Amino acid sequence: MAAIFTTAHVSIFAPSLNSTPLKHHKRAPRCALPSQKWTESRRLVSISLVLLHSLSSLPPYANAATSNLFDRYVKRKKLEPLETYVPAVILTQLQIKDIEDSLEVDQPQYDIYRSVLRSGPAASFRSNIRAVAEYASDGGQGKAAFDDVERCLRAVDELDSLLLRASRNNKGASVKLMKEKITTAVNALNSLLKTVPTDVLDKANAIADSYRNPESNDVPQELDQDLKELQSIL
Repeated sequence: MAAIFTTAHVSIFAPSLNSTPLKHHKRAPRCALPSQKWTESRRLVSISLVLLHSLSSLPPYANAATSNLFDRYVKRKKLEPLETYVPAVILTQLQIKDIEDSLEVDQPQYDIYRSVLRSGPAASFRSNIRAVAEYASDGGQGKAAFDDVERCLRAVDELDSLLLRASRNNKGASVKLMKEKITTAVNALNSLLKTVPTDVLDKANAIADSYRNPESNDVPQELDQDLKELQSIL
């Protein structure tokens, strides 16, 4: 069964070291943790709190290596069906491609392009591609899939940084570098999507195309409900 990562909840309240002994209950069971286990529990709590504090200040597409470190201290929960995630991943890939096309204009709107990376399907991009990778992992392709995820997120994060620098007239943030990051991200997504079963991928492509072209009247009836659900989510 596929799984996705969600934040673990850790209690940081320790028993008081100055509590009064239970003199009137001599047979009460002892519940104190052995010294070694208590030390280990406190260490895990401290690490989790430090990571939570650090991750809260990261950009939307923070380095995946940092996320992997935090993943060691999270719980898993059941995923939605694979069909739920793939159309949004495809739409995000198209959004990234749209930015590449827009870079060719005389006065690129870098701030707007940064907003594109945070809106619509891209708003939940990180969780969506990780979910697809989890399904790939169930099919024995986990390592390659998660490598694609890390490569994509790193490229998008670097693209976002370049767009920010360009918006501040930093000459080192060239359009050429931006296109390189876009190509890396798109190729990584193409590789990840190859892990998706053909029937699921074909249906997702049809839904994504209908979402991008709402004026079209050629939406098959069996896809209409899926399209409406996707529109309500996004």
